[in-house]
Amino acid sequence: MPLLLRWFCAALLLLGLLWPQAAWASDGAQLFEMNCAGCHVNGGNIIRRGKTLKLAALERQGLASEEAIAAIAAQGIGQMSGYGDALGPEGVQLVAAWVWQQSQAGWPKG
Repeated sequence: MPLLLRWFCAALLLLGLLWPQAAWASDGAQLFEMNCAGCHVNGGNIIRRGKTLKLAALERQGLASEEAIAAIAAQGIGQMSGYGDALGPEGVQLVAAWVWQQSQAGWPKG
């Protein structure tokens, strides 16, 4: 393998390791999967059962809007840390819009 090609491959690998995750994702579903699904699988919550992303839970907590979801995604709430740095402003909005859409659709599987 030529030296220049090796350097190029090494640079791509390093870029992939250092670049923020949000830069590689193109939509809210991908960002959610990469940053949120570990705790919020299918809109649930593995840490606090009552603090889900289901519409009824969001309404009960006074968080039933895309704007409220975006604020929490960026800044965090309670035990949940904010992801504003990881997602960036555009990523926060993409995740919030996708979560809001899923909550209104009942978090369909698939």
